[in-house]
Amino acid sequence: MDEKAKVALLSIGSNTFLALGKLAAGLYMGSVSVISEAVHSSLDLVAAVIAFFAVKTAAKPADDRHNYGHGKFENLSSIIEAILILVAGAMIINSAIPKLQGGGQIESLGLGAGVMGVSVLVNLLVSRKLLKTARKMESPALAADGWHLMTDVYTSLGVFAGLGAIYLTGLTILDPIIAIAVALMIFKAAFNLIRESVRSILDVNLPKTEENLIKGILQSYAEEYVEFHDLRTRKAGSDRYVDLHLVVPKYQDINAVHNLCDRIEDDLRAQLPGAQILIHTEPCGGHCEEIGSIK
Repeated sequence: MDEKAKVALLSIGSNTFLALGKLAAGLYMGSVSVISEAVHSSLDLVAAVIAFFAVKTAAKPADDRHNYGHGKFENLSSIIEAILILVAGAMIINSAIPKLQGGGQIESLGLGAGVMGVSVLVNLLVSRKLLKTARKMESPALAADGWHLMTDVYTSLGVFAGLGAIYLTGLTILDPIIAIAVALMIFKAAFNLIRESVRSILDVNLPKTEENLIKGILQSYAEEYVEFHDLRTRKAGSDRYVDLHLVVPKYQDINAVHNLCDRIEDDLRAQLPGAQILIHTEPCGGHCEEIGSIK
């Protein structure tokens, strides 16, 4: 099992533990804000399972049906996770609104505070591991899962503070108000995830910094070709795709041209590990002595 899959399994285990603990405490206390956190963790558990299968699928090599590999399964996974977060937020608001009128009785505030404290600690540790691995492996599925848990950290802190405020003031109406605030934070995280994942699904080009890096490497070989054009880039999961047209002198030896392309590709992969590069070479139709005139 690769590193991404192992970290995804860690997320599944932590979310199972926290979802069951929060649900038991919330039902015992009669607290909609604690139950809302249980719902949040339950959806995070579903998201963690999806992320696990996404990273396993994305690691498969290209096949007859997926000629460009399976990287976009990770992007699809992060969109599904974001939709699940939106559902969780809607469920929380639906449970909280009726209690805005009556407030209700909340028992065992200390138990709720303890559960929220454990949740903050566990999710902080696991989310940092997820985000670190996501950056290292460039995994959108693990990044989405990590940000889910970071959202859980913030919302758990909010519920923790709210329970403290209820203890000090006796105002149980703070419970549904906090739950709605939790839901709004969840919505924001979901929209951010959807925005980033849709960019990859729609084949948006690589960031300017990476495209400038590619152009810089091409520039370093400018004395060996005439120009390049039609540079196109995109990303699927952690995989990058780069293709371009390279114009060379009309009568240049084909072996020399092939060697040049190999050296350019090696340098690009050294800076962008795992990049899939396609260079289409074409003979110069004009003044081929003007080598190095990049457009």
